[in-house]
Amino acid sequence: MPEFSPESVHNPLLEKAPRILRFDPDAYFPEWQSAVRRTFKQLLGNMPAPVPLDLQILSEEPRPATPNLPAHTGISFLFTSEPHAQVPCTLLLPAATRQPPVMICLQGHSTGAHISLGRPKYPGDEKAIEGDRDYGLQALRQGYAALVLEQRAFGQRTDARPNDTKQGYLGCHHSSLVALLLGRTMAGERVLDVTRAIDLLTAHFADRIDPARIAIMGNSGGGLITYLAAAYDPRIAAAMPSCAICTVRHSIGTVGHCADNYIPNFLHYFDTADLAGLIAPRPLIIVAGETDPLFPLPGVKECFAEIQQIYKTQSAPEKVQLLIGNGGHRFYADLAWPTLKKLTGW
Repeated sequence: MPEFSPESVHNPLLEKAPRILRFDPDAYFPEWQSAVRRTFKQLLGNMPAPVPLDLQILSEEPRPATPNLPAHTGISFLFTSEPHAQVPCTLLLPAATRQPPVMICLQGHSTGAHISLGRPKYPGDEKAIEGDRDYGLQALRQGYAALVLEQRAFGQRTDARPNDTKQGYLGCHHSSLVALLLGRTMAGERVLDVTRAIDLLTAHFADRIDPARIAIMGNSGGGLITYLAAAYDPRIAAAMPSCAICTVRHSIGTVGHCADNYIPNFLHYFDTADLAGLIAPRPLIIVAGETDPLFPLPGVKECFAEIQQIYKTQSAPEKVQLLIGNGGHRFYADLAWPTLKKLTGW
């Protein structure tokens, strides 16, 4: 039978990708970890030099307790991540705790960060929120502060070009490809925003949150950046990625995804699991959906088995958990939050 499609070439290559920095339990861990970190940072693309954060507080409002939420203060602000890149954020601070842990909340492909705040704006938002995606409100109920950050190419930060909604790109497609032209990746640009947000938390809100207890969470595209940012920035003390952690072969290598999920040359050096070597032994809670079509469970389990091996070499097997929800591509709050509290003690 003729072989005409690109997949006829790519699929066998996916099966035998080099992964020249694949985790080896017999290797000297610090040396391997250093090589992975150096290569990972290179693959994320060119990172700009730090610029002033230029914090602009837009509003600060104390809010009384309601049947669904504790009393808290909501702060809306902007900060500058790099030249010409302003990041809209909302910080929710529980009134009952002076310096609570803080959860950085990252929405994936959606209409924007307002989903994390449980504030529907557009048709379909209610359905998205029903999938346990109101992360900011969940964090607040758990006694955490919540930093809700608008990711690049989503929501208010979508591409200025008209969206090709027929293709489901939601503004991320063109900007992700332009980033590649510039020696960057959209993943790297989003990780940059997270690291700069942590700079801002520690510089301007250190008396209102606990800088030693910064965690991060997100689903799908937000879950990917959760994982990558935790690998990149050791100040992140715990990570809870959802519906994002899977072998490349089972997920973005064979299932259609948006361009912002791809990092050039990734499989030449490692697969998803290997980056856990930059996170261990910090708590890592991996959430998955039993019937998630985008990150199929067999690939999730294969990936997790390799991550477990990494954590065992760091004498921290209890610090990584896989939670499987009875459903599809969504977050599973009832499983995730008790596990996070158990693994962190927060």
